[in-house]
Amino acid sequence: MHLFIIVHVALKALARNKMRTSLTMLGMIIGVTAVIAMVALGTGAQLQIEEQVQSAGTNLISIRAGNFRRGGVSMGMGGAPTLKSEDVDAIRAQVPGAVYLAASVNTRDQVISAGQNWSAQIEGTDVEFPIIRFWEVELGTFFTQAHVRSAAKVAVLGTVVRDNLFGESADPVGQRIRIRNQSFQVIGVMESKGSGQFGQDQDDIILAPYTTVQKKLRGRDGTNISGISISAVSPDQMDEISAQITAVLREQHGLIPGDDDDFMLRTQEDIASMLTGMTETMTGLLAAIAGISLLVGGIGIMNIMLVSVTERTREIGLRMAVGAKGRDVLWQFLVEAVVLSISGGLIGVGLGFSLAASLTRFFQWPTAVPGEAVLLAVGFAAATGIFFGFYPARKAAQLDPIESLRFE
Repeated sequence: MHLFIIVHVALKALARNKMRTSLTMLGMIIGVTAVIAMVALGTGAQLQIEEQVQSAGTNLISIRAGNFRRGGVSMGMGGAPTLKSEDVDAIRAQVPGAVYLAASVNTRDQVISAGQNWSAQIEGTDVEFPIIRFWEVELGTFFTQAHVRSAAKVAVLGTVVRDNLFGESADPVGQRIRIRNQSFQVIGVMESKGSGQFGQDQDDIILAPYTTVQKKLRGRDGTNISGISISAVSPDQMDEISAQITAVLREQHGLIPGDDDDFMLRTQEDIASMLTGMTETMTGLLAAIAGISLLVGGIGIMNIMLVSVTERTREIGLRMAVGAKGRDVLWQFLVEAVVLSISGGLIGVGLGFSLAASLTRFFQWPTAVPGEAVLLAVGFAAATGIFFGFYPARKAAQLDPIESLRFE
């Protein structure tokens, strides 16, 4: 029998009971919709991570104090003040590939201005910070080396802090803010940066000279710092430069072979790999859970096809009595199963795109549907139809025509 005729007969058989056909496809529709939506969420998260890495600079190296063991107890990152400003000078002098460096001293406090107050992250840093982070000043200027040397009480605001203290899109340059009873002059506002790699709001920040934060806010006259940000000369030399920095810091801190590092060094690639690995694992888990719906949909197709074979036993016997071969009957029922699964898959793809778009629109979750995910979902739906439709089709093809015509 010609394939066109087989397809035509299969479609007519499905159209005879539209409600049952629709309900049979429902499991496949739900499964494909869930798979597309989950993959879209995972892919969107990975793309957002890549954008954040690019915005921070692919050649960024971050060093944080701590990360050593004392008395069998791991102190962890920031567990002790093991970094000093002299370490910055040593790296600058001994590691040519470390082009830009900025010490950092962090704290968090309540900020007050003109009757408004806001709790913000306060980051003491150096003049090369905007270059390292590819971060432009929107209003005013960034502080200078003279401000750092004199521990001047000047501040550059992130847009979130600016909006909450002075009003949205206001120009606060020249105004004063108070932090721990210390009066700071606002000299600039940074451009909006958005969310960071771990979901924190990068614009909810106040930047000041690290010497000022050390002496005026943290009450330390020493040279201890929380971390160092470094911009390497090239992303291709990250491993080599990281190894050189590690060697310099170990020498600076008097560590001997066998001692644990008393600092933690991370590159943007390390952070991106860690975050991407987490999102890939979560995406795979969610897709696997959604894939169970596809399996349930396939079992539903198999169940309905078996019922259909039983109901249409006399029809099958009549067709075989007038010349249809077993393979024609097999192909007819197999085509019905594939049509059910592919139709459900295509509808599911459309609903998956709609659900992904809705998540982005109403919840601002980043989503992106890769083309291979669509092909995989439709292909898996077709394979499910063939797999679960073959047994009922084969059962129909093996019916005895005489016994089929006698079936009541």
